[in-house]
Amino acid sequence: MKPPARSALALVLGLLACADDAATPSTSTVQPLPHVTLTEQTCAITDSTMVPDSQRTMACTADFNALASTPLDATLPGARSVKVVYDTANGALYFQNSQRFQIHYAFASTHLSGNGLPVVPALNEFNTTEYFSPSRRFILGAVTHYEGPGVWALELSPYDTASATMITTLYNAVKGVGFFGPALTFHPTSDAITVTARALPSTVRVATTDQIYAAIDYQPLTLGTAIGRLRFTTASQLASTYLSYEDIVVLDEAPNDISVVQGLITQTFQTPLSHVNVLSQNRHTPNMGLRGAMTNPQLRALEGHLVELVASATQWTVREVTATEAEAWWTAHRPTSVTLPPLDLTATHVMNVEDITPEPTGTATLRDSIAASVRAYGGKAAQYAVLARTPNVPVRPALAIPVYFYDHFMRQNGLWDRLTTLLADTQFTADAAYRSARLTEFRDAILRGTVDEGLQTELRTRIAEHLPGTEGHIRFRTSTNSEDLEGFPCAGCYESHTGNPEEWNTVLDAIRQAYASTWLFRTFEERSYYGVDHRSVGMALLVHRNFPNEEANGVATTANPFDASGLDPAFYVNVQFGGAAEVVHPPSGVQSDQALYYFNQPGQPVTYLAHSSLIPAGRNVLTAAQMYELGTALNAIHQRFSAAYGPAVGNTGWYAMDVEFKFDNDHGWGTPHLIVKQARPYPGRGN
Repeated sequence: MKPPARSALALVLGLLACADDAATPSTSTVQPLPHVTLTEQTCAITDSTMVPDSQRTMACTADFNALASTPLDATLPGARSVKVVYDTANGALYFQNSQRFQIHYAFASTHLSGNGLPVVPALNEFNTTEYFSPSRRFILGAVTHYEGPGVWALELSPYDTASATMITTLYNAVKGVGFFGPALTFHPTSDAITVTARALPSTVRVATTDQIYAAIDYQPLTLGTAIGRLRFTTASQLASTYLSYEDIVVLDEAPNDISVVQGLITQTFQTPLSHVNVLSQNRHTPNMGLRGAMTNPQLRALEGHLVELVASATQWTVREVTATEAEAWWTAHRPTSVTLPPLDLTATHVMNVEDITPEPTGTATLRDSIAASVRAYGGKAAQYAVLARTPNVPVRPALAIPVYFYDHFMRQNGLWDRLTTLLADTQFTADAAYRSARLTEFRDAILRGTVDEGLQTELRTRIAEHLPGTEGHIRFRTSTNSEDLEGFPCAGCYESHTGNPEEWNTVLDAIRQAYASTWLFRTFEERSYYGVDHRSVGMALLVHRNFPNEEANGVATTANPFDASGLDPAFYVNVQFGGAAEVVHPPSGVQSDQALYYFNQPGQPVTYLAHSSLIPAGRNVLTAAQMYELGTALNAIHQRFSAAYGPAVGNTGWYAMDVEFKFDNDHGWGTPHLIVKQARPYPGRGN
């Protein structure tokens, strides 16, 4: 089914707010949109309980709002939109009631079919002809009012193939009967429409995404409400700053990591798939971008005070609260204690990863198989095993070291006993600085530990047999029973490390470093906040060839993260040139390609929302062929894991997979090809 134009259009522009602040061209390079004073006329709708199905003219803002719909989950605040239908059969323009008729077809089939007019065909034929055919009857679009930038924009669906002549016809018709006519601009919502817009006459004013984006000051990322003490600091100071779960933090820019806090405000904008935003989604804590946040008078006036922060899809609010309110909030919203899946210590050998999560049999589901594998091999490896057996999903050959060897390492080196003593220390529990220092000492003890000789022998053999051609680069990726769980996803809690089998001590160092990351201060605090028994954590390792010189790295979701309705299906892709600037941890001032890929739409259009700052202007990180290769894999992953997390297993709510990938040239010649690194359930944006 073709998604409604409003859903596609507002969501696309809403995603503009998801680029890094550095992605925004400076005001000196982006021409500001001209200010136009509008004169409203007498409203036609005088009774809010009797809003018509459509109007032929638009006289005032109140009439517009009466017909307009609000996007279900858009990121650009203050956006309201009315769908428009121009009927070439009689030259009539209709502003349809977009609350009552959520898609163009619903209105056209109800009011513009028969009775002297041509009959509107069935939905599938309507979608094929009216968005793609050069001989279409209807020209379909939407007028969107972006309140923040003060823009009145005519937009088409990103995959609409309307010609410049069609766009001009629709633009002139809308401009002629709307009070906003003098301010009306045409906003291209995809690269393809941008190309078409170059042929528009000068009488059609065009607003670029850069121009609209430059006027946005609020970016809602993870929606929600929180109460905490408002604190100001900088991302660079976080390493030496203790943050409490009772804090709401204002930062100059998005950090790579942050301990549990009630809410986050960053002065620079973030990408939706940044590590810190995924953390916020997993924790269900509000996260927003606000230009000028560090000097915002309203926020600064409340610095150090207890406040309530609300980040909604359309606006943000903050108000001071009492200590009583805060205590009640923290008590009511403290997470239920999480019990980790018990460790399975019966798996005692290094395995080929594709052998560790068997296909379900009988009444068992894929989710059951993954859950069983997690107990012995951790979440990352368990799901990687499924990827390894999924057609059209290229992955590296990999090994899995079970949690048995982590438990054995801790016992062999007396570390479990040392941990028991540490957890019983009342000062360790009460004093954050003391706790951080003792955890550092504990990690140092792990780094000095002895790795079992049996594991070393088996690992050498397995690497030689199953990971040939590694050229000295082996990645030991953490895979625990405390990741990707309902109620405690713990994304990014642990750190992976690289070793060289030709220098065996580096392999042992990589294993110990990965094990030691179990006891990072931030990770320990996160588990404590969720009531996790620290002794119940077990770490397995996923072992495969490293990516020392990849041509591109990226993260994608297999559903549109800004469309909770599911009516605007698309893959959301963040991808960056090379491997030095990771998409999930972008360096300050660096942005990636960000796009919506309508893989299942005719023509598979790609709407680029931002472009990499590391490549020349006018280029994309991925070629069209590489984007198709990625889309094919994302589609396969979405279908495959539906049997574990999606509709195939009865999930009627939000479902998407969060996928990490690389494009790498193994041979040093030819076109870099896709390698999928990881897939896990994506939590969505919040309420």
